[in-house]
Amino acid sequence: MQKKINEDEYCYLLTCLIDSVSSVSNTAGVYGAYLKKWDSRATKPIEFLKVAAGKRKAFSVIYYNRKIEDIIADIDCDILYLDPPYTQNQYGTQYHLLETLLLNDEPKISKITGSRYTAPYRSDWSKEYKVHILFDKVIEKTKAKYILFSYNNDGLLSKDFIEASLKRYGKEETYCCKKIAYKKYQNWKTTSGDKHFEYLFFVEKKEANAVTYDCPLNYTGSKAKMVKAIKGNILLKGTFIDLFGGGFNVGINAGNEHIVYNDINYIVKDLIKSFRDKDTYSYLLAVKNYTKKFGLEKGNAVAYRKAREYYNSLPQNKRDSRLLFTLIMYGFQQQIRFNANHEFNNPSGNRWFNDLVLEKFVSFSKHIKEIDCKFSTKNFMEFADPATTDIFFYMDPPYRMTTGVYNDGKRGFDGWNFDCEKKLLSFADSLTEQHIPFMLSYVIEHKGKINQNILTWIQKNSYIVTAVDGQGRYADRKEVLITNYE
Repeated sequence: MQKKINEDEYCYLLTCLIDSVSSVSNTAGVYGAYLKKWDSRATKPIEFLKVAAGKRKAFSVIYYNRKIEDIIADIDCDILYLDPPYTQNQYGTQYHLLETLLLNDEPKISKITGSRYTAPYRSDWSKEYKVHILFDKVIEKTKAKYILFSYNNDGLLSKDFIEASLKRYGKEETYCCKKIAYKKYQNWKTTSGDKHFEYLFFVEKKEANAVTYDCPLNYTGSKAKMVKAIKGNILLKGTFIDLFGGGFNVGINAGNEHIVYNDINYIVKDLIKSFRDKDTYSYLLAVKNYTKKFGLEKGNAVAYRKAREYYNSLPQNKRDSRLLFTLIMYGFQQQIRFNANHEFNNPSGNRWFNDLVLEKFVSFSKHIKEIDCKFSTKNFMEFADPATTDIFFYMDPPYRMTTGVYNDGKRGFDGWNFDCEKKLLSFADSLTEQHIPFMLSYVIEHKGKINQNILTWIQKNSYIVTAVDGQGRYADRKEVLITNYE
């Protein structure tokens, strides 16, 4: 090279060239594909537009040429602004000609569109479900205090998903969404009457320890609404044992270094475990494929029964947890219900795998993969003689004063009665004798009836009782946290 110009001069001339080519390019709009016939403008000589330039005080700018999801956790910033692709259209294809000019190379060209090979630059932000996973990751991992996000009402991410995700990782009272109408490019394929909006979202991030995760299952007895109160009373000591794991809303949010999930219902245990063990994107594709295969939709009882019969026809070790999850999503009140033969027997319902559940699934699945968690299926009494005292027990058993489909003793698993309650209290006392801390969630009053057995036990052992306000339809019962520590 003769180097008759310096780097700054080269960049300036390249900028002028890039700014000028669109006026003579034989394409419609962007450069995704060329026109079959020459446009009159494309036959004219190129006129190099002079880009305005002047002496200005230089900004201090750091540039990156990497995927944002790979570097976001390491970038220090006060404000994060995101404006990702909205649809399946790939920017690498749409702007390939400008990239060729910039790189000054001789790329392989498609014989159909004339576009350069863009596979290495394809963005996962333009793929269904992958964009949901990436958005969740970036919002959770960023060090920014404030987040601004531009998106479109025609985008792959729904407004419901975006709002739920931003409120999970941000302070809900700071959340704001502005809707800005704009005129969309129209052609013969588009509907002129459609309204199009650009959304601008804002939220101030929470501290990391204030973020909680919700299980995507509508698990009976779930503590999702009480997690903050429970979390504030947990001792961050050694291993956290979630003795009656259920939907795992407490264990996944505990914050201890090691977590043990235990539940006597091995089917539920395997379902929760599948969220950790299986790739999130592949899981979502499987749910989508099962939904399509059986024609599942809210209220379609015929399709639902067909899918349920198929699941139950398989040997227990061949039943796919992803199909079970799909059935639960389209079942009556999304309940988890089995018969005495451990066959799934919940009827169809009017719910479905909507974007609010999707947001829970994505965030829950990501976090459960990040924590150190082991799974077991044991009777709680098998934990009576632990090998160490560096543990913390959280117990959320069925309540003797209430019943549900998971503890009525008619579903192939043991129910919960007065004898079970006595064994649990004895188990808790043995922990106290071994100087092992525990927290017990329990109901001491329900619909005017009082569990005197529990009250007597609390008073006898001077255990600490912390009231938890009733939640929603359970406001008529008094739920408490019982601990053997201050």
